[in-house]
Amino acid sequence: MRLYYSETSPYARKVRAVAWEKGCHEQIKLQPVDTWNLPSELLELNPLGKVPTLVTDIDDVLFDSPVICEYLDSYGGAPTLVPAPGPARWEVLQLQAVGDGLMDAAVERFVELARKPEHRDAAWLQRTRLLIMRVIDRLDNECEVRLDGVHLGTMSIACALGYLDIRFGELRWRDTRSRLANWFSRWEEKPSLKNTAPICRL
Repeated sequence: MRLYYSETSPYARKVRAVAWEKGCHEQIKLQPVDTWNLPSELLELNPLGKVPTLVTDIDDVLFDSPVICEYLDSYGGAPTLVPAPGPARWEVLQLQAVGDGLMDAAVERFVELARKPEHRDAAWLQRTRLLIMRVIDRLDNECEVRLDGVHLGTMSIACALGYLDIRFGELRWRDTRSRLANWFSRWEEKPSLKNTAPICRL
């Protein structure tokens, strides 16, 4: 398999972390991509030009992290990261949506801040900041009840929090959210997160 990814993409990190949890990471060749200068090779595979994009062993092309993660969950053996249809599955997928939504807001904020100061949309920056803080406040209140176990939902949230750390250290979200901070500290020690931690912090 071949994975087109960016070192700092939280979506790509989620896919890589899933591969580690499923024990199939060594079967994936990593293909780095500069997301500011998309290569024609990626655009031919994925017209959206997004990472992560996975080319499977039989040359199927999969993109968007939820799709790739479910594929890898079905590809590998234990543990199962997405339960069968039923209440447990909907909870896991709902938590994944929370994690992915947190990633979306953080990435959008980063892209906006990359613009020249005179071109930045202050209202949009405020909106994304409020969304980020609202989500992590909710997670801090619920983490001891909802964020139990290793599955696609908790992995998505962990990768989203990791992205906040590398992009927005000034938010200091851990300072006043001790329950969530302690939860994430335990996750940071897992091989799936330690071995996918971004090297680039620009």
